[in-house]
Amino acid sequence: MTDQSPTGTRAPRRASLERRTSESSVSVEIDLDGTGVNDIDTSVPFYDHMLTALSKHSLIDMRIRATGDTHIDVHHTVEDTAIVLGDALRQALGDKAGIRRFGEATVPLDEALANAVVDISGRPYAVHTGEPEGQQYHLIGGHFTGSMVQHVFESLAHHAGICLHITLLAGRDPHHIAEAQFKALARALRQAVEPDPRVSGVPSTKGAL
Repeated sequence: MTDQSPTGTRAPRRASLERRTSESSVSVEIDLDGTGVNDIDTSVPFYDHMLTALSKHSLIDMRIRATGDTHIDVHHTVEDTAIVLGDALRQALGDKAGIRRFGEATVPLDEALANAVVDISGRPYAVHTGEPEGQQYHLIGGHFTGSMVQHVFESLAHHAGICLHITLLAGRDPHHIAEAQFKALARALRQAVEPDPRVSGVPSTKGAL
């Protein structure tokens, strides 16, 4: 199977998905070969800020709409958005032929420093370490609980079928801590999903990812 048409142009790597439950309604459109153009409204402002950074720095175009029972808690809407985004990433990657597969980035934001490593492996796994004790209890922007950062990464990794390691190396401000991690993930994803002109077929000794 090839990822290119007979004329040599790469087939579009896009996905458009919806998910509706009694707790939330989510729609996601992405283009892996975009420029980071985004239009994001999850009804959770700080999450919008994080997903905007994810799109901008990964160069993945994203249009995301989500609503849900945020009058109870933002948890359902945030989690379900990550689930649909992960599913969209998996779909847009197709058979993963010709990609770099691995990506790594270390990103600073003032006093915060975060490292992310991505393997588009087809085997979901998430490791998230280094946040200071108490970060998980902070209400960032008055509504987004710090613990949701790890939950987003776990949901995204499991539904995208990627192996993800994110390590916070330094940080004090809860906003900076979260944002540095999202930006590090974005830059690592940018590398991992990029076409590699030296790769022929699927970059795995097994022949499939």
